[in-house]
Amino acid sequence: MRKKIVAGNWKMNLNLNEGFDLAGSVLKMVNAEKSKLPGVILCTPFIHLSGVSRIISNSIIETGAQNCSPVKSGAFTGEISAPMIKSTGATWTIIGHSERRALFCESDELLLRKTNAALEAGLKVIFCCGEVLHERESLKHFSTVESQLADGLFKLEAEQFAQVVIAYEPVWAIGTGVTASPDQAQEMHAFIRKLVAARYGEAIADDTTILYGGSCKGSNAAELFRNKDVDGGLIGGASLNASEFLTIITALKV
Repeated sequence: MRKKIVAGNWKMNLNLNEGFDLAGSVLKMVNAEKSKLPGVILCTPFIHLSGVSRIISNSIIETGAQNCSPVKSGAFTGEISAPMIKSTGATWTIIGHSERRALFCESDELLLRKTNAALEAGLKVIFCCGEVLHERESLKHFSTVESQLADGLFKLEAEQFAQVVIAYEPVWAIGTGVTASPDQAQEMHAFIRKLVAARYGEAIADDTTILYGGSCKGSNAAELFRNKDVDGGLIGGASLNASEFLTIITALKV
C-alpha cells in the first residue's frame, strides 16, 4: 500500500536556533494530535540535520536533506555527500527540485547520479519533476515530465525505485501563490502513475507515492489531497509555520 506523506522543504531559511525551535514546535503539535497522521518529513538546510534528527527521534517525523552530491568524498569543496547526510540521522534527500534544475543547471544525467548515490548510501529519495509556465501554455507539460522521469529516474532497477517518492512540481505555481487546480494536479499525477506502470508494472505503480508541490497551504491542502492519485505534499513556505504545517498534515487522511 502506498504511503501518505507530507514533507516540509525549508529551503534556505532559518538560522540554527530558529530551525530547532520550529522542529520542536512541529514535534509538540504532532505528538498532541490524536488522529492517525501520514508520514512527516522535515527537509532542512544541512546545518540543521543533525540537531533536528535528535529533536524528532522516537517520533513519526523523519528528516531529510534538500540536495546531495553525486560522489562519496574527495576534493569537492562545499559539497555534502549522501553518506555524510546519512550520518546525521537523516533518512531522506530531495533530488531534482526545480530550483536546483533552474538555478544550478542540474541535468537529468546528474540527477540520476545523485539518486544512485543517495540510494547506495541508504537514503530514500524525493525525486522532483515538473514543467515551467511556457511548457504548460504550449501543452508540453506531459512530454516535459515524461522526459525528466525517463532520463533522471526510470533507469533505476525496480528494487531501487521502491525507495523513491515522486514529487510533481508545477514550477509556475512554486512561490507564486498560484496553485494548480485539483483537476490539473490529479491529471498529472495520474499521468505519472501510468508512466511508472509502463516502466515497472501496475503493482509498483499502485504502491508509488506521488506528492504535489506548488503553493500548497492550509487553505487548499484538503481539496488537493482528495484526488485519488495525490498522496501528499512537498510543502515550501507553509512548512515554516508550525500551525499551518500541522493543518496541512491533518488534511491528509490515512
